[in-house]
Amino acid sequence: MKVSIVGASGYGGGELLRLLLDHPHVEVHQATSERNAGKPVTRIHPNLRKRTLLHFCMVKELEKVDLLFVSLPHTQFMQRFNEFSGLAERMVDLSADFRLKDPAAYLKWYGVDHPHPDKLAQFVYGNVELHRNEIKNAQYITGAGCNATATILPLWPLFKLGVVDTALPVVAEAKCGSSEGGNAVSEASHHPERSGCVRSYKPTGHRHIAEMEQELGHPIYFSATSIEMVRGILVTVHLFVKKGITEKEIWKAYRQIYGEEPFIRIVKEKQGIYRFPEPKILAGTNYCDIGFELDGNRLVAVSAIDNLMKGAAGQAVHAMNVMCGFEETAGLSFAGLHPV
Repeated sequence: MKVSIVGASGYGGGELLRLLLDHPHVEVHQATSERNAGKPVTRIHPNLRKRTLLHFCMVKELEKVDLLFVSLPHTQFMQRFNEFSGLAERMVDLSADFRLKDPAAYLKWYGVDHPHPDKLAQFVYGNVELHRNEIKNAQYITGAGCNATATILPLWPLFKLGVVDTALPVVAEAKCGSSEGGNAVSEASHHPERSGCVRSYKPTGHRHIAEMEQELGHPIYFSATSIEMVRGILVTVHLFVKKGITEKEIWKAYRQIYGEEPFIRIVKEKQGIYRFPEPKILAGTNYCDIGFELDGNRLVAVSAIDNLMKGAAGQAVHAMNVMCGFEETAGLSFAGLHPV
């Protein structure tokens, strides 16, 4: 299958290149960067040296392909939807431009009136674990936000199976690395390495809250904190379960919903050095590790992902695999490194 990447000089675009170059069913046809057009992609992504001879091109040079990945800064894709939709029957977007189903939410969270409110229903939210059946029949997929993914996944089984006491608040706090702001910023900034959580630290009002509440159907009190890390997110969620819920029932809920999921791992060990999820051993992988601890009726759920993988490019490739009928793990089998 022939694919191209719009916005391939950003962190998300670079990860897409890395993954798709090794994908058994995909040929990367073109990769755009307006500022770097004509230069080899390895000038920006040196890890791909001797892996490809591809050069960046401009958007106006794009040719028709089977599927188009779009990895532009927020609000750019929505403005150019008609331009890109003519280039491929199927599209996978990594930005927030079609994640929210309520058009009014874009004015609240992104400060813009959505130019294509009629198209929002055509995009399937890209968490495969939540929307596998819809993705199988989708034409357009919108990738989920990285913080949203890391918060939604540990909570989804608990809400789905009625474990949560919804009369009480759910509070989540993310510790994130500097690359979080770089999924699609390279086209807009000469210093994408400086644009992570350090700049966008949000004790309240984080944009990804809109996705969390949309998917979970419940208010989420969320904060993000920058730490000394390049890749990765560690989310700690505090919630209350219904009276009488036992640890065994929490295990059962996770196993019932995620038991067959290829990229979800329940990590709750009694021995060893990584007894709960740890983002550094997930670098480069598409896994979401989930752990928990029950204290009376208070539950602390912990999740870890690589924000550029499970939170962006890896998730997009996983969704593509499902949409196109490929094996779900195609191109995503890297198991991570240890020690790190």
